[in-house]
Amino acid sequence: METLSKLNHDSIPKPITTTTTTFHSGPFSKLLTSTISELFRFAVVLLVISIQVFFVLHKWNPIFHLLSLTCFFLVFVIKPLVSKPKVYLVDFSCLQPPNFCRVPFSSFLEHSSIIESFDTESINFMAKILHSSGLSEETYLPPALHYIPPITNLRESIKEAHLVLFPIMEDLLSKTKLSPQEIDILIINCSGFCPSPSLSSIVINKYSMRDDIKSFNLSGMGCSAGIIAVDLAQNLLKVHKNSFAVILSTEILSTGWYPGNEKPKLLLNCLFRMGSAAILLTNKEDGKENFKYKLLHALRLQSAFDDKAYYSAIREEDDNGMTGVTITRDLMPVAGEILLLNITLLGSSILPFLEKFRYGVSIFRKRFLHKSAEVYVPDFRTVIQHFVMPTSGRLLIREIGKGLKLGDREIEAALMTLRRFGNQSSSSLWYELAYMERKGRVKKGDKVWQLGMGSGPKCGNVVWVCLRPIVDESSKGPWADRIHQYPVLPVHQGN
Repeated sequence: METLSKLNHDSIPKPITTTTTTFHSGPFSKLLTSTISELFRFAVVLLVISIQVFFVLHKWNPIFHLLSLTCFFLVFVIKPLVSKPKVYLVDFSCLQPPNFCRVPFSSFLEHSSIIESFDTESINFMAKILHSSGLSEETYLPPALHYIPPITNLRESIKEAHLVLFPIMEDLLSKTKLSPQEIDILIINCSGFCPSPSLSSIVINKYSMRDDIKSFNLSGMGCSAGIIAVDLAQNLLKVHKNSFAVILSTEILSTGWYPGNEKPKLLLNCLFRMGSAAILLTNKEDGKENFKYKLLHALRLQSAFDDKAYYSAIREEDDNGMTGVTITRDLMPVAGEILLLNITLLGSSILPFLEKFRYGVSIFRKRFLHKSAEVYVPDFRTVIQHFVMPTSGRLLIREIGKGLKLGDREIEAALMTLRRFGNQSSSSLWYELAYMERKGRVKKGDKVWQLGMGSGPKCGNVVWVCLRPIVDESSKGPWADRIHQYPVLPVHQGN
């Protein structure tokens, strides 16, 4: 996406700038409702205090103190706790792709030049994208794409699915000491590959899972599908008590390879790389002292109702019948609009009252008083300690960080994940979290915000709170062998 922006400087994303969009009335209403609710709660607290003072001054019977305090406690303390079912993240695993899948730039470009389907202009274009993308020489492509020409048939795609799904599933089961027969819900998200039987059926068959397991397969939902899967899982866990839910997030790249010469379709060849993640969620209370995180908030938005947004990233055939994903110049401004809406709605749920009030006043001033006035950008660092954002491109990461008032440290995980592994679609967010854990930065009580954006366009968020110290991660996960090499450079250098 970064390279696309460089092709047209006017399309550089402004994720949370002050541009007025058709979304503003909804967020403003939501924010206004939230602010009024905060004021109401504050007023009730003042009322209760006033009543208590009145009782004391008039020396009324202590039973009146007890009744008023009991009503306040039941309505404002007990009810919110009882009405919110808890969802926990027990643990997660990320794939460490095998070394034989590594693809240096030189190998990628040499193989591409040998393939007769690419002309010289396309090779030069892909070379430019690679060298400006933020990727390193250590990213990975599946075996099917190492052949000359690449093999993109069904059989190879099934092999790739086995390669990326089975190792992380087994690692997750080993880490959590869970049996496949104990899994109640299975969700697999993969945007571009939807075989029959489904990917979830392939996993159920491999591990001989129960006949009553509730399985789901999400396809065509892009890089935000991992967050969508978490939202789906938490809704299912509200209904199915005392259950375990496993999410497998990946992308099968062999089906997404584009062998043509249309530049907007060549971007995915260069930016997307191997990766997968397995996540175990539960609503069980037993053993929660060993669980890593608790889910605090989940939010999903989309703008597919708008034609401009809908066609900004779409899979289609070119003039020669070759299938690929077209990324248009509309994608950046569209993504900026839905991101602005997303941040507004999430902020209305998690930001402190003062930040919401400042933002609401600035929106009101811009809409009704001074059209040229700037909108106040809330400081999410007042409530969030760790930010996990899309690895769609170096420039996009920096723009999101700039818009959210984040420093180099907050965007480091995203930039280093992009460099080390490339854009892994929906699983990238878990590699970022693994980076933070491996660096020893996530502490008990810290809040983690995962932000996913994908075709549609769709935007999804989850906010977690860390439940225990994250220890013994030094020898685990995809970062274990070379975390000491990162960050490679001060993250403010380069574009």
